[in-house]
Amino acid sequence: MSGSLDGDRLSALWERQYPKGPPVAHELRTAYSDRWVRFHSLPGSKRYPETEDEYAIALHRYNTVLDELFEGTEVYVITLGWSWEPGGPELPPERNKVHPQGIRWTTLAYDDDPDPELHSYTHLYADRRPWRPGTVDGILRAVADDVLSGVIITDSGLSRIHHPYDGGADVIATSTAERDRMRGSHPEWLPRNPVGL
Repeated sequence: MSGSLDGDRLSALWERQYPKGPPVAHELRTAYSDRWVRFHSLPGSKRYPETEDEYAIALHRYNTVLDELFEGTEVYVITLGWSWEPGGPELPPERNKVHPQGIRWTTLAYDDDPDPELHSYTHLYADRRPWRPGTVDGILRAVADDVLSGVIITDSGLSRIHHPYDGGADVIATSTAERDRMRGSHPEWLPRNPVGL
């Protein structure tokens, strides 16, 4: 695992690959809808695992898609914490427990509101590591439990994105054709509603 992070290089690469906005995971599916597909993590679109068997299914689905995207590559694992003050205590405290190797990459300030009580700061942490199934299971389990949100897993060139959330994962593929191939590989994991949510 990487002990250093070139945050400026990562920021420049992000701006080149995803010029429509900052690394805010839940906004990517709208900004890049032509390359987006969603997979649900449990049968019947169940949102939260309740048994170890259900956790095993969710982790299997997450890792299967991640392996299809990143097998044989290195990935950036990006997690986030947030605070009410730029250097204030961060939430959730579990972020550092499940991603202790994450190095502060950047902070996004949400301080446009005239009321300073409504200002907040999102702190993004990243590390770079070789991809292998299971390498992010602690993070994925925290996501499945809705303890962590905003997680992004991407290759070192930021050409593909996997954003796990509690209930599934959004994928931004390299092209519409790649997205369609992935969609066709796991039709039983796709949402049943017509807009793909």
